[in-house]
Amino acid sequence: MKVIHVTQFGPPEVMVLKDVADLEPGPGQVVVTVKAAGVNPVDTYIRSGLYQHAATPPYTPGIDAAGVIAAVGPEVKHRRVGDRVYVAWSVSGTYAEQVLCAEAQTHPLPEGITFGQGAAIGVPYGAAYRALFQRARAQAGETVLVHGASGGVGLGAVQLARAAGLWVIGTAGSDQGRALVQAQGAHHVLNHHEPGYLDKLADLTCGHGVDVILEMLANVNLAKDLTVLATGGRVAVIGSRGRVEIDPRDTMGREASILGVTLYQATPQDLGSMHAAFVAGLENGTLRPVVSRELPLAEAATAHHAVMETNTLGKIVLVP
Repeated sequence: MKVIHVTQFGPPEVMVLKDVADLEPGPGQVVVTVKAAGVNPVDTYIRSGLYQHAATPPYTPGIDAAGVIAAVGPEVKHRRVGDRVYVAWSVSGTYAEQVLCAEAQTHPLPEGITFGQGAAIGVPYGAAYRALFQRARAQAGETVLVHGASGGVGLGAVQLARAAGLWVIGTAGSDQGRALVQAQGAHHVLNHHEPGYLDKLADLTCGHGVDVILEMLANVNLAKDLTVLATGGRVAVIGSRGRVEIDPRDTMGREASILGVTLYQATPQDLGSMHAAFVAGLENGTLRPVVSRELPLAEAATAHHAVMETNTLGKIVLVP
């Protein structure tokens, strides 16, 4: 089978296509024939060496995928050959024609959901769910601001928040992005290239402020975020590309909280609850991942360049 192989940390071009032996499942494991593999910003951080705890070269990149069960090992209880599944984490890496997974790393992919959409679930929806519900404890009736709402995590957050009864405000930088966010259910969409765009939140919330902010670029936005929160408001930091200076006084009067978010700290119980919610949402139609671009597996380097562009809409997937 063909896989993307990384022998050293570095730029996207360190990823090369390689032939390796087919995979065999061990006890409690399954082999999935990959129909689509999701490309996430975190994949680029791992490849560049920023997250060296997450992988050691040589390795095959990729966390998310979707496909069909090709083989099951002993002690597998809930998966059968031929099952459609999406993959969130794996043993072997998902940028490949096959991926080896623990049974619990695979989840049912309902009919009507494409493999490309299935490959767009794990990290984007996982980060959004963990930020909204497991860290910020968002509740129906609250207002949530989703920065960068036209990306994979942002769109997942908009859909999850709407399904849970929150009032959703998103931001995006292009007309196309704002239209996409609106179509996915946001009540209001702001242009984050417009000077003073966050000042509009006072009117949109009738002076109450925002209860929850999902922050994708904290080094740019965090200081201002703290000034638009409601009393008891929470900022969930999902992403940052640098350092930022804030005024701690902006948290004091509001009794506001800044919450870090990472899927690496999610417990098995946390993961189990979020994926149960995802499967239910995929089945009832409230969750519909948006795939904007499909590339051949051999073009993984191109995908890594593209996923870091600020105008990327929805999800990029690789097709073996």
